[in-house]
Amino acid sequence: MNELQFADDVFERLRQQGAAYDERAFVFVLAAIQYLQSKLRVRRHVTSAELAWACRDFGLDQFGLMAREVLEYWGVRETADLGRIVFSLVDIGLLITQPGDREDDFAGVFDFAQAFQANYIWRGVSAEDRIL
Repeated sequence: MNELQFADDVFERLRQQGAAYDERAFVFVLAAIQYLQSKLRVRRHVTSAELAWACRDFGLDQFGLMAREVLEYWGVRETADLGRIVFSLVDIGLLITQPGDREDDFAGVFDFAQAFQANYIWRGVSAEDRIL
């Protein structure tokens, strides 16, 4: 099975499950897990809070000031949505949980509006580097 067939199969299983999010939201969460794991000294199970904050950081890295809008366009409006996505991926066998992990652990980790707007660090071209 090639990667495209694998992706089609995964997305079909998510659709059959009644997934309420854009397919890109699922890919984003998987990429955020990889992003978080790459920052750890040793790969390990991560907590819901760690993953939620990693999604925020990864979103800002990928989309800048538009991160919140992109996620909302995909149907992700709060950290509880991240939990629903993670547990949908668990249900189809793409991720695993540890005993005691619950979807509700993702609820209220942070406020989207505050987390995506208040803490953004501009990574653009400095004033000295701009061509006028």
